[in-house]
Amino acid sequence: MSFVDLLQRMLDNPNIPWKTVITAFTLGQFGFETYLNYRQYRTLGNATLPKQLENEIDAETLRKSDEYSRSKMKFSMFSSAFSLLENLAVIKYNLFPRVWHLGVALARRLPIKFLATSTIGQSLLFFTVLSNLSAILQLPSSYYQHFVLEEKYGFNKLTVGLWISDKIKGSLLSVALGMPLMYAFLKIFDAFQGNFLAYICGFVLVVQILAMTLIPVFIMPLFNKFTPLEDGDLKESIEALARRVQFPLDKIFVVDGSKRSSHSNAYFTGLPFTSKRIVLYDTLVRDSSVDEITAVLAHEIGHWQKNHILRMLAFSEVHIAFMFSLFSAAYQNRSLYAAFGFFLGPGASPSSSIVITPQLPVLIGFMLFNDLLQPLDCVMNFGINLLSRLHEYQADAYAKNLGYQKDLCRALINLQVKNLSTMNVDSMYSSYHYSHPTLPERLEALDHVSERKSE
Repeated sequence: MSFVDLLQRMLDNPNIPWKTVITAFTLGQFGFETYLNYRQYRTLGNATLPKQLENEIDAETLRKSDEYSRSKMKFSMFSSAFSLLENLAVIKYNLFPRVWHLGVALARRLPIKFLATSTIGQSLLFFTVLSNLSAILQLPSSYYQHFVLEEKYGFNKLTVGLWISDKIKGSLLSVALGMPLMYAFLKIFDAFQGNFLAYICGFVLVVQILAMTLIPVFIMPLFNKFTPLEDGDLKESIEALARRVQFPLDKIFVVDGSKRSSHSNAYFTGLPFTSKRIVLYDTLVRDSSVDEITAVLAHEIGHWQKNHILRMLAFSEVHIAFMFSLFSAAYQNRSLYAAFGFFLGPGASPSSSIVITPQLPVLIGFMLFNDLLQPLDCVMNFGINLLSRLHEYQADAYAKNLGYQKDLCRALINLQVKNLSTMNVDSMYSSYHYSHPTLPERLEALDHVSERKSE
């Protein structure tokens, strides 16, 4: 008997109190993450800098950084508590079938019969209604984050008009792209009910590749303006680096990130075996030297040289295959659906549940299954971040071996200061939440020696 078969037998027990189990998992994850937040909040009270930063960061910057980090932490804890209340309300009041019923009622008023009579059509309506309700509920916190929190520390550059425009564009894209992808996802389960794993993995891989290819070219320009980098020392330095390491550079763009935030970044886009586009935030170009920007790009090229994108794609595929193997043991569990107000057959009242025919909705099963995976997700966070951190160390080492050690250290320190990034980080908190090593960890790995200290 396979592990999946054994798991399926365990889950088929009709006496499992599914609501109690998922509520316990939800509260457990919230409690664990709150404990990590407490550890980090306590660490922010440390007035002493890590030794790697003692001669790099002044007391005033440390004070501002801690104040900014504490404000973000308070906001994060409030958002988590609000999200917890939402989840508990969904569980207690059977809100999924109520939203489902709302979607079906809407479908009956539309001329498209498929939406009202097909389980897939009803799932698409449910997805649309739920997504829009979620977006509306998130508007106050989004507004506060940008126009109160980020504004207070001088990072927000959004206008209310641009914020509203971004929200509208995001909602339209969610429908335009999300609906066809969701349809294809559900259709795979409908067509290959007993053997969907290989098809789902292939579908997700294709979507990931298309996203990496098309989003930078067609979606991002809807929100930002991408301008070719002007001729000059910076362009010559980047092109010289690309020739030196045989990096398949196509174009270099500067994006107007400053119209939303004063935070800085740089990245490249393109599939592993195709030409690449380098994108620099205008804030990075404005606030950093040519050598520092080139060093940052040497780090990014290190990810390409070490095949980190391919590795993460492979890891993602293994992860997806494992998750959907487990899902195959749960997605047709009738007692799980019934516990949350979904039934097959007559006799259900729309006030508390909705009659689903001719089959159980896979989308609902997937959402409930994700709730069951919360303990495993907590463990997986540590593993995924560990792999990501390893890649960051390797990319840093690659830039160091090219001779950019000093410039990369200086760039990382300057970015830390300009972004008021957290200076003191609890190790357990960072292991769970951070995909990158902390600045002191990176400087130590780079054998950084403070120029101020040596003077």
